[in-house]
Amino acid sequence: MRLSVIKPIVCAGLLALPVITFAADEVALEEVVVTATLRPQSLQDVPNSVTVLDSQTLKDAGQQHFQDVLGLVPNLNASGTTSRPRYFQLRGIGEYDSFGVVLNPSVGFLIDDMDFTGVGMPATLFDTKEVEVLRGPQGTRYGANALAGLIVMRSNDPSEKEQANVEASFSNYNTKSLGAVASAPIESLSSAWRLSVEKNQSDGFIRNAYLDRKDTNGRDELSARLKWHTEFSEATAFDLTLLHANLDNGYDAWTTYNNRTSLSDKPGVDLQRTTGGSVKINSRLINDLLLTGVLSIVNSDLNNNYDGDWGNDQNWQKLMNDSTFGKDEVGSDVRSRKTRSLDLRIASDSEKDAVSWLVGAYGFEMSENMNGAYHGIFTGGETWDQVVESRYKANNLSIYSQLDGRITSRLRWSTGLRSEWNAASYEYQADNNDPLHPEKPSENMWGGQASLGFDLSENQDLYFSVSRGYKAGGFNTDSHATDINKKSYGQEKLLNYELGAKGTAFQDRFYFDAVLFYEQRNNVQIKNGQQIDPNNSNSYVEFIDNVGTGFNAGIESSFRLKVTNALEVGGSLGLLRSKTSDYTYYDTYQSSLVFVPSRDLAYAPKYTANLYGLWRSPVGLMARVDIQAKDRFYVDAIKSGEAKAYTVTNIKAGYEQPRW
Repeated sequence: MRLSVIKPIVCAGLLALPVITFAADEVALEEVVVTATLRPQSLQDVPNSVTVLDSQTLKDAGQQHFQDVLGLVPNLNASGTTSRPRYFQLRGIGEYDSFGVVLNPSVGFLIDDMDFTGVGMPATLFDTKEVEVLRGPQGTRYGANALAGLIVMRSNDPSEKEQANVEASFSNYNTKSLGAVASAPIESLSSAWRLSVEKNQSDGFIRNAYLDRKDTNGRDELSARLKWHTEFSEATAFDLTLLHANLDNGYDAWTTYNNRTSLSDKPGVDLQRTTGGSVKINSRLINDLLLTGVLSIVNSDLNNNYDGDWGNDQNWQKLMNDSTFGKDEVGSDVRSRKTRSLDLRIASDSEKDAVSWLVGAYGFEMSENMNGAYHGIFTGGETWDQVVESRYKANNLSIYSQLDGRITSRLRWSTGLRSEWNAASYEYQADNNDPLHPEKPSENMWGGQASLGFDLSENQDLYFSVSRGYKAGGFNTDSHATDINKKSYGQEKLLNYELGAKGTAFQDRFYFDAVLFYEQRNNVQIKNGQQIDPNNSNSYVEFIDNVGTGFNAGIESSFRLKVTNALEVGGSLGLLRSKTSDYTYYDTYQSSLVFVPSRDLAYAPKYTANLYGLWRSPVGLMARVDIQAKDRFYVDAIKSGEAKAYTVTNIKAGYEQPRW
């Protein structure tokens, strides 16, 4: 029996009232199906390191946004100079910030089949069905933008019965949210619809002492989603999803003393307005062949501006012990991004055929226009101004295939291959009197996977897989990259080896998985930078460069145990070692070689861990405790700045009843 309820929750000092749904009578854990793979598969059968967070977990352990549950996923980190995470790192591989156009992301991010890679701020947990995280290169499934892995979010589908839910939250820091969901079938049209809308506001966690304000890093977020499901016949189904997100957030997160008190005199904003849609068709053809087509369109407008000097004249005069010192720096990036994708594939019936097959074709187009404005005034009246305009467009065409079969009743195999062609065009102009700088690179890439799976028993599996991922080369978008001879960089390749075990025990009350992985990287792409003017923070030049080789190795594991119908315990652990080879580059403005010795990657903590206990009684009381830990890690690929190790404890307690 499943019951829809509303529960009051106290979480780390916050009072919230989210709608939840919970299972009451089953002691055994429910089977988890992974849908982010080319074929839906049981989690136990997927020959890949995967974490699935279902809707119940997202509600019990989360609060508002995907960033609230990142600690549940082994070896997953997030970063970004934005109010919400836009960039993710899996096993230490991924982008770090939003400066410069991120041409080739390492971690793919999809929401309801729409590509939000690099613009993932609308990843709200409201009315979300599940989150699937596939670690390791997805060379067959997704291609160039999934060198490190793939994150897929899916919202709840239209229901077969009429349904209406309302959620309200009130918290400290002047946080409040209101959300509503309505869903119903339309039997005359063999259809069903679902509409969800949520508004979330907060002052944020920063106090601006100079302006005497508490809302300069606040959030004002609106998200809306409409889903429509139609069955044209017993063989053909049609799904439409429309999404709109309007995030009108402040940005005042950079502080002089690295605390929650800002001294900036011109705090910035972080805006993202996104409208997107996806259409998915599944049709059963002759001979039980399954045709799947997915079309998606996403348009995003972004504005990220910031106080480049992090302070004010009085503060800087005190720091510099100079009553005449002064500077005022601001920066602004305004972007317009459009993505279009079409995925078509035909698959045989995996249940009937001894060897099942799948072939597909994928097309992706992304365009982004950026206008950047950077301004500075310094002691003595010296000024520095720069306006940068750029236009970027990329086209990717891929064909891919996958074969699956069995050698014996207990030994199965799978292999896949993807070939991809990438062509890009980019032109930029720094200041109005600067001539246009056009670039038009193109290249061919390929990736794939091969795996063997062995059924140790009906409920326990062992697998070994080898996969190859790739990441396109490109050109650096900073207007000064040519000046320092860092105009372009080469393609990166990655070989991933995994040995894993998954299964259930104790009459399906206990689930476990453990994966040992090793990744060999060649022509590693890293982010570097040089300061042109030491007195002007906006004159920093960022560029992508290549390092010879690198490796990532470690362990990823998780478990869940249904102790009783009321008590569940579980956890996850990620262990990671990562290195790149020695790296030497020439600093043009210092006229000297800089040697960077081999060391750990940025955003690659040696451990990430989570342990939780969940109690839900038949009379409606519930409580959950999460303890999350993360080791220290570098925050830059070249510099030595580190984030400290930490442990966080989250506690929720509440009361829930049918309907309320």
